Amino acid sequence: MVLPPPDKRHVCLTTIVIMTSMAFMDAYLVEQNQGPRKIGVCIIVLVGDVCFLIVLRYVAVWVGAEVRTARRGYAMILWFLYIFVLEIKLYFVFQNCKADRKSLETVARKALTLLLSVCVPGLYLVLVALDSMEYVRTFRKKEDMRSRLFWVALDLLDLLDIQANLWEPQRTGLPIWAEGLMFFYCYILLLILPCVSLSEISMQGEHMSPQKMMLYPVLSLVTINVVTILIRGVNMVLFQDSRVSTIFVGKNVVAIATKASTFLEYRKQVKELPHPQNAMALELQQNSVTHTQPLPNATSLPHESSPAQDVIDT
Repeated sequence: MVLPPPDKRHVCLTTIVIMTSMAFMDAYLVEQNQGPRKIGVCIIVLVGDVCFLIVLRYVAVWVGAEVRTARRGYAMILWFLYIFVLEIKLYFVFQNCKADRKSLETVARKALTLLLSVCVPGLYLVLVALDSMEYVRTFRKKEDMRSRLFWVALDLLDLLDIQANLWEPQRTGLPIWAEGLMFFYCYILLLILPCVSLSEISMQGEHMSPQKMMLYPVLSLVTINVVTILIRGVNMVLFQDSRVSTIFVGKNVVAIATKASTFLEYRKQVKELPHPQNAMALELQQNSVTHTQPLPNATSLPHESSPAQDVIDT
């Protein structure tokens, strides 16, 4: 399949979001080091950014070319690449904060959390590009898709909030194994779950039915809504973590109730649908009845068929 010309505005917007977040992460990494080590870190960061820009130059154009189509394959590649590199840099920032809690001020740590909470969900919404899907014409279907994308963005914020507990100041620290487990669990989900959502959009094609996109809600129900409640509960009860977000706990409870009711309604509608064979036989029967009914006000035709009619009948 030959892709259409890329959407230049989409390519520029994607590049701005990605490089803005990468530039701020590089600034955090450089400022956390002093002396000769600072120069070495700056050189490594610059070399990595050049390599990343070379890859981004091609992938961003491919993403912009498929934005008006029903495919999101290159968008999944770009998301995976972006989160892979971003989380590696974030891990070193987190380790530097852990080694020296005075390396960053409180405002700088809060600003890092704000930066991630804007850029990560924002890039996902830019890659989906719902407003560029010209084949989604009905307002109701677009609003249904927009609500589903909003839930994905909330899940991304939920994962980022758990990771933010590791570098923002807190009274009591967590064990090393617990910190590593929390960070890499969120890392894996940030890599995989948005790609699952993008793949569902690609599989639907131009005849999109949002009510049939049930894979992401099932996975997020288990891996985010249920597991993150357990993680926050353990941190609050066992480790006396005062930064546990009870707001996101309430969000996950509401999400569990909402998704459970959605699944029950979906199963109810599936059971009420007729069997495919019965539906096909009924459709054939209706078609045969329609063809055998005489046309109203039709004049009687002679019984002898003309040669043209014989050719058509054959």
